[in-house]
Amino acid sequence: MRSHRPVPWMVALGCALLLAVSGCARFDDAQSAPFTEVPQLAPPPPSPTTPPPPLPPEPFPKECPAPGVMQGCLEPTSGLIMGVTGKTALVAERTTGAIKKIAVDAEPTVKTVLDVDPAGDGGLMDIVLSPTYQQDRLMYAYISTPTDNRVIRIADGDVPKDILTGIPKGPTGNTGALIFTSPTTLVVLTGDAGDPAAAADPASLAGKLLRIEQPTTVDQAPPTTALSGLGAGGGLCTDPADGSLYVTDRTPTGDRLQRITKKSEVSTVWTWPDKPGVAGCAALEGTVLVNLVNTKQTVVLSVSQDTGALTSEPEVVREDNHGHAWSLQLSPDGNIWAGTVNRSFGDAGTLDDVVFPLFPQGGGFPRTDEEKT
Repeated sequence: MRSHRPVPWMVALGCALLLAVSGCARFDDAQSAPFTEVPQLAPPPPSPTTPPPPLPPEPFPKECPAPGVMQGCLEPTSGLIMGVTGKTALVAERTTGAIKKIAVDAEPTVKTVLDVDPAGDGGLMDIVLSPTYQQDRLMYAYISTPTDNRVIRIADGDVPKDILTGIPKGPTGNTGALIFTSPTTLVVLTGDAGDPAAAADPASLAGKLLRIEQPTTVDQAPPTTALSGLGAGGGLCTDPADGSLYVTDRTPTGDRLQRITKKSEVSTVWTWPDKPGVAGCAALEGTVLVNLVNTKQTVVLSVSQDTGALTSEPEVVREDNHGHAWSLQLSPDGNIWAGTVNRSFGDAGTLDDVVFPLFPQGGGFPRTDEEKT
């Protein structure tokens, strides 16, 4: 560090200039203090030090102290919508019909509660926001009533309105999913209501992938069928890279993952004859993650975007951690979040059910080889 003490030649020059200005004044040496060539200066102030780094924030003291999750102490979850920051979400509870706002650093609040029939595997099965939600504040839900399964529209401050009714309901096979594949096209995955024959019947809405154009509560145009012969509904997800739509369902002969391209070309990506219980999915750049709800796993499949064929065997990226997970959603921060249904399976922990990050260490997705290790 550079010294603040003057160099001797600088002091001499300063004294010479001072004598010249003062007219060469003389001093009584006997009365003057001893002269030193270098004046005694006060010690320099101590150099500033770098302040210590701030302490990490204390964890938000939630009433449900479930560690490593966004929210715990929920009823069995179904639909999940991630917020723009990746730190908030809307989560649906299948059995209660509640849609809750949750956050990493806040207590949950109830946005609305829908009147649903949770018998069997029915209830509130999925939720999705309008593509223009910031303007119209509309949300859509797939629900069970005592007589049927249906799609409804929810507007802030208004009672829910029917969009599509009469989807067959059974003791099982009621699960399904919703997704917007364009700003005006709502796609509905319906279960077979436990009746494979209905899924194959063109006149039935069971076991189908349906397209609803311009969803409205007045004079809604009939849906068109994109896919038939589906079993119990699993999940829907789109790959933003090429617009491919992925569908999971559970049939009497096995579970499967199917792909539909923007040109409506359909292919079966993978089948699971052992029926591990395919559920929600998430897709990005030819990579598809699928929750296997029965085996408490999440698997990742790499799919050729040119052919739709699987390029490698499914890889397990989660096993047992947090138990039975249904929904999967990609977050804006690149992570993947999931919601559990442990209470429905009868082996819930004290703090179930939860919404949790698939990769607690954070980071983007797809994972690199270094991040996987």
